[in-house]
Amino acid sequence: MDMEGLSDPRAMRALAHPARLAILSRLRIEGSATATEVARSAGITPSAASYHLRMLAKYGFVEDAPPRGDGRERLWRSSDAPLAIGLQPEDSQDVREAKNVLIRAFRREADDELERAHAALDHEPEEWREATRFARATLRLDAAELTRLAEDIERLIEPYVARRRSPEDAPEGARLAEAQINLFARAHRRVPGLPTEDHDVTRDRSGSR
Repeated sequence: MDMEGLSDPRAMRALAHPARLAILSRLRIEGSATATEVARSAGITPSAASYHLRMLAKYGFVEDAPPRGDGRERLWRSSDAPLAIGLQPEDSQDVREAKNVLIRAFRREADDELERAHAALDHEPEEWREATRFARATLRLDAAELTRLAEDIERLIEPYVARRRSPEDAPEGARLAEAQINLFARAHRRVPGLPTEDHDVTRDRSGSR
């Protein structure tokens, strides 16, 4: 994550599309690919993938990659464009709205990935079932401690990030896995109002209850 973060509303809205997020994820993790190859990952047609790749390139998320073979196929790769998002007090309304749109798109993609993993868990080998964790913990800490915790987690998972760890560098049997990390202060939970108990009270002759 580049902590400079995204700031162009047009770029954020362009990225907040499930097919484009799938394409970008494919390129960032597995390297350069053609439109046909990323189309399979995104579940779309090659022509649709070409369109989405051009839109991603327009805003600097992908770029042309060096050719392979006879060079007749156009290859794409992810660029170094930042993907971090942070809501700032000085954000304009347009920027804040675009950030929220993209954050929700990121969350939907993450939730879909989690649901697929959970649904497939019974079919995983025993060692992968035992290694899988779906955990939730309530913490008590101040803002500085929460920041340090986030930094500690980032340092801990850094050696395993797929974009920077090639298959050759990983041990035999390694496969793509995912860590989803959410650190946030709990928002106040509003207590729903109690139902009224006088809904069967009939009106008297004067029309009052």
